[in-house]
Amino acid sequence: MVGGARHDLDVGEHAVVEASDLPRTRASIAADLRALGVARSQVLLVHASLSSLGWVCGGSVAVVDALLDVLGHSGTLVVPTHTAGNSDPADWSNPPIPQRWWPTVREQMPAFDAERTPSTGMGAIAEFVRTLPAATRSEHPQMSFAAMGVHARRITTGHVPGAGMGDNSPLGRLYDLDANVLLLGTGHASNSSFHLAEHRLPRPRGHRAAAAVATLNGRQWITYEEVELDADDFDALGAASTRSAERATAAWVRLTHAC
Repeated sequence: MVGGARHDLDVGEHAVVEASDLPRTRASIAADLRALGVARSQVLLVHASLSSLGWVCGGSVAVVDALLDVLGHSGTLVVPTHTAGNSDPADWSNPPIPQRWWPTVREQMPAFDAERTPSTGMGAIAEFVRTLPAATRSEHPQMSFAAMGVHARRITTGHVPGAGMGDNSPLGRLYDLDANVLLLGTGHASNSSFHLAEHRLPRPRGHRAAAAVATLNGRQWITYEEVELDADDFDALGAASTRSAERATAAWVRLTHAC
């Protein structure tokens, strides 16, 4: 195009535009977040799907700016930045790879680097947070989290293989900080906070995990024990917790009116 830049919508973006009544903006998203109960100084774990929000002017940049606007300088934003692909190829099922490839993967998978390794399957919003200079990221080679704000270092420090989603993970720190969880365009199937409960079972089921990590002696392929995670019932758990909260709110309202 002569005299200026041209932006052509791809098929996915065109569908989002067609399904949107109005463009979402940094200001409108901030207003919606406040209406949902997000407030200054909160510690907030966010699972988000950018495409589910409608067409956003500025994309993931506008969404993250809105979140930071609402949380303010005293708040903390946390996102999952998992890297499931850094794992034993023998466990891969979606899709599996030929068994004859497994040795090559174990020998050549790049070591996890908290600064450089991109997240996978976490969405554009989480990945954008990861890349920000002010963000810190935990060191777990598969289940890392990134954080920005007052408590970022406390939340992300000390997350080593074997800690997974347990009390010595960012989820444990978030629990200690009485954090809130925001599902922004996602369902409870994506709610990683439920995994903390799996770790707290009296006898959690374990499994042997593997990953490529960076050590003082260079890249190494390590194996370690982790709690086996299962999110199949998270939607049902989320629905049950929502109903419980609604009943508690209704009881409080009745009690207040009675007084």
